[in-house]
Amino acid sequence: MPILVDAHADIAYNMLKYERDYTRTITETRALEAGGHTVKENGDTLISWHEYQRGQVAVIFSTLFAAPKRFSTYATETQVYKTFDEAHKLYSAQLDVYHRMQDSMPDKFRILASKRDLNLHLDQWAVSTPDAVKPLGMVILMEGGEGIRALSELEMWHNRGVRLIGPAWVGTRYCGGWKEPGPLTEDGRKLLSAMADYNFTLDLSHMDERAAIEALDMYEGPIVGTHANCAALMPNANTNRHFTDRILEGIIERDGVVGVVPFNTYLKVGWSVDKGHSRDEVPLDVLASHIDHICQIAGDSLHAGIGSDFDGGFGLQSVPPEIDTVADLQKLVSLLQARGYSEADTTNILGGNWLARLKRDLP
Repeated sequence: MPILVDAHADIAYNMLKYERDYTRTITETRALEAGGHTVKENGDTLISWHEYQRGQVAVIFSTLFAAPKRFSTYATETQVYKTFDEAHKLYSAQLDVYHRMQDSMPDKFRILASKRDLNLHLDQWAVSTPDAVKPLGMVILMEGGEGIRALSELEMWHNRGVRLIGPAWVGTRYCGGWKEPGPLTEDGRKLLSAMADYNFTLDLSHMDERAAIEALDMYEGPIVGTHANCAALMPNANTNRHFTDRILEGIIERDGVVGVVPFNTYLKVGWSVDKGHSRDEVPLDVLASHIDHICQIAGDSLHAGIGSDFDGGFGLQSVPPEIDTVADLQKLVSLLQARGYSEADTTNILGGNWLARLKRDLP
């Protein structure tokens, strides 16, 4: 079973908003939350520390995420902001969560902020003794840049372990985003210039195409897309959330990676759990098609990965029927091999490509 890297997981957000404890088994969490508002808003959880172990998930990109107040529709509104100061406070509190996880449970969680951290972590994962317990490596990703009140704060975020920044979720003062299209702003250009000084990885996920194209042209540091699917396979989706081939080509030209998302709404146009659609309508092989599309554009298997976005506003009810937990992403191996992908290819796609970029880009 290859090592798996999941490039997008909203762990701290869920811990603070819904009081989810990811050291519980997934069965325990689902039983505790059954019939409650958490499942109504976010679906049944797909992740736990135990499932990461079972699925050979060695590394996740752990997000800092909060929503602007104008886009909050849920009753529980603890992780929303009206001002940049409020965004900063929420993002900082989530980062505190990851540091507490590492400090209090070093056998289970480890922040990966340097090449040395990563290499030591992978050395531990390479030990193949039976029933070996291995920590989950966490690379910190800031999703939505409005926690950055001033460019002078980038040093603080970097010192505290943030290694990737996505300037957008919806539109921000830095650029157009999901549901709120637009180009980079002057503040956005200044942000990218300052980010390059620290070699932050730029995450184009959620950026509007106009903003992403300019960012591809101007950003001097590494560029990836942690969690997005292929617009070419979602015709008439009427959303700017997916990557056009132009964006995919740009990320590939910059030697980046794109993580695909096993969310049915992003795999079949018009699918919605709220409309009573069945999970069976969207088999996991549809996700394999998005991986294949990226690989066909690249001409190799070196630029596709996984960014599940699990527990990021959807849960068990909204993923392909073959997936019960994050561990089931390993089922992609046989689906890709059935399409002619080699063992080396599937090892790249499930985790090797993200690991290669981390080995290159971490300080």
